[in-house]
Amino acid sequence: MIGAPKDDIYFMQIALAEAKKAAAKDEVPVGCIIVDKEQQIVGRAFNQVETLSDATAHAEMIALTQAMAAKGTKWLNGCSVYVTIEPCLMCSGAFVLARVDRVIYGAPEPKTGALESVMNISQLPLNHTFAVTRRVLEAECAFAIQEFFKRKRQTQN
Repeated sequence: MIGAPKDDIYFMQIALAEAKKAAAKDEVPVGCIIVDKEQQIVGRAFNQVETLSDATAHAEMIALTQAMAAKGTKWLNGCSVYVTIEPCLMCSGAFVLARVDRVIYGAPEPKTGALESVMNISQLPLNHTFAVTRRVLEAECAFAIQEFFKRKRQTQN
């Protein structure tokens, strides 16, 4: 994204560092951090679907759980979510339930993305909506995923 606010770039770089941790564990490299209104990171995670044998162990879900524990509440009003890949419907729905203020993501996810690609949950008439900032550090976020799957294909041949 051209002209992304400096804070968005900074926090997305931290989410990318989380994604690299996932790749090192042979997980799909998705990273997520949650930042409160005081600009403190209250949740940070990477995908752990394979490690935990849990289809719901997305970076976003784990980071949400951490943030709610850190804040001592089920609602994350005033919080922003930074995630390297466009969130799926499950994670986007969890953002509604957690009442986050804003979701910032890197690269679109054409097969499962629920904030732009397949649908846009933030536009539905739900009990809570949140702002979305798309494609922050898109090239870097897309590269992490592309390289991971390129490596996977090479090892399978």
